[in-house]
Amino acid sequence: MNFRRLIAATQAGWRRAAQTARLCCGVPDYEGYLRHLREHHPERVVPSYAEFFRERQQAHYRGGTGRCC
Repeated sequence: MNFRRLIAATQAGWRRAAQTARLCCGVPDYEGYLRHLREHHPERVVPSYAEFFRERQQAHYRGGTGRCC
């Protein structure tokens, strides 16, 4: 494996580890949500991070699903 591939694989691993840690602590994945919206709901307005976070917190604490999928 060349050096650039090694760096890319290491960076990808760190991103996955950081995402897992955030999800374990209850921090929602905004980037993943944006990808989902672009792929499955291109007609929807993209919320700001603050709007997204507020919606996720409300969904979490009221026990609702909060999202379509």
